[in-house]
Amino acid sequence: MSVPAPSSVSTGVAAATAAGSATTTSAPATTSTDLTSQLLPHLDRHLVLPLLDFLESRGTYSHDEVLKAKYDLLKPTNMVTYVLGLKRELEGTSEDAEVPEEFREREQTVVKTLGELQAQAQTVMDVISNPEVVSALRQDKLHNLTYLKDNHGVTLEQIALLYRFGQFQYSIGHYSGASDYLYHFRVLSTDSSLVLSSLWGKLASDILEGSWDAALEELAGLREHIDQRGSAGPGGPLVALQQRTWWLHWSLFVYYNHPGGRDALLENWLNQNYLNTIQTSSPWLLRYLVAAVVISRKSTLRSSAAGNSARSREAVRDVVRALGQEQYQYQDPITEFLRKLYGEVDFEGAREEMGKAAAVMEDDFFLEQFKDEFVENARYLVSEAYCKIHHRIDIGELSDRLGMSREEGERWIVDLVRDARLDAKIDFKENTVQMNHSETPVYQSVIERSKGLLFRAQAMASAIEIRAGEYPSSDCPSPPASLPFADSFFAALSRPPPFLLPLLSFPPSLCSWRNCRPRVNEGTGWRTGSWW
Repeated sequence: MSVPAPSSVSTGVAAATAAGSATTTSAPATTSTDLTSQLLPHLDRHLVLPLLDFLESRGTYSHDEVLKAKYDLLKPTNMVTYVLGLKRELEGTSEDAEVPEEFREREQTVVKTLGELQAQAQTVMDVISNPEVVSALRQDKLHNLTYLKDNHGVTLEQIALLYRFGQFQYSIGHYSGASDYLYHFRVLSTDSSLVLSSLWGKLASDILEGSWDAALEELAGLREHIDQRGSAGPGGPLVALQQRTWWLHWSLFVYYNHPGGRDALLENWLNQNYLNTIQTSSPWLLRYLVAAVVISRKSTLRSSAAGNSARSREAVRDVVRALGQEQYQYQDPITEFLRKLYGEVDFEGAREEMGKAAAVMEDDFFLEQFKDEFVENARYLVSEAYCKIHHRIDIGELSDRLGMSREEGERWIVDLVRDARLDAKIDFKENTVQMNHSETPVYQSVIERSKGLLFRAQAMASAIEIRAGEYPSSDCPSPPASLPFADSFFAALSRPPPFLLPLLSFPPSLCSWRNCRPRVNEGTGWRTGSWW
């Protein structure tokens, strides 16, 4: 267990190679439906085990291939007894056979190290679990370290023992103990590098323990830590990209096992930084983003009913836009379903991809349990889109497009009209549905489109204020003559139409040229105005 680093990628490479797969870098037009070789390089050794068990259960690889992959994967860890069992099964030797000298020595070393670290870490745990000490601790880590050192003789080196013991517990497969010790270390330590490593370790421990509520909380904390470090942290933008890539892959375990995980996935993955990360380093993750969009259809409808329809539509547009941009690099039936439905409005193509997507999900570790839910929601999306662009619909034709009988199609239409709150009338005599499409008022369209403008304008104002704060206001000139459009632009903002008044809540500094910083070209001596 360590902070994700380039050397750690060898974990997944070894496993994928042993399983008969080759890892992909930025290969063009990936169309394979088995993403094992793409996922493994971004996972910890211990997190790979559930995927290997799933591959064996699906018959993707033989028992011997998976067994060899597990042995190569776990041999460097301290799970000596488990690795010995794998070796014996590979070689066909009995459990009563003599233990090889190599394994006997490693087992003795592990037991000895475990006892020493446990004794040393227990001393610190006895102190910090004392009720009097707990009541004296504060949010300030420096205050806590000073208090522990002055009153109980606990030093930084002793606190670091909590990390070492938690790491060792993880390496032998005791995940609950590892989670506990790494949590206490993180609360007390000021070492940013080890704190980040402990965050990764505790997240992995909670995942392997199946503690999904705790894992969801750790996932949010880890993302906040990564975002705070950003591109300015150690290693620069490349390490920040790598950290986000690992976070996205690890989050799959949480988001596709926690009850509210799919909604949380959409909220976090559609953040621009993480969507850019997917498109840059791991386009295959678009499969899971699309699956979450489809599976979360009912929550999307609730969001629309609550007045957040614009936000829901914007989320779908962002995903479809990303699918179109990365189509040359990655596509599968799941991603193609959404792209053809909303990007090309190809209902026949979407129906074909929907059938293929169900087969793909059966062989996917994360999506297998959502196959039926995906198909059901995909049918609703096709039906809803079809109804919104047609005025008169033949129920038999729509049933055929969805692969359903006439009776099933009728029930489906009734449920669709009720759930999607469509304005429609069903004529059972003619077996048709009459859609009543109300025209959106012009002012409502302007308001919907202006919401994005407001957000961008506020971001611009914030950037201007931050930049202007670096210089005294007396240094800011009057509006330069080279930007005559500015006067008319701000004049228009000063007397907007009445229905736009609630939206144009710009900070005063945006409409002031006192935030315009003069720039001097050292070569020519010309002074020019800059918004940034």
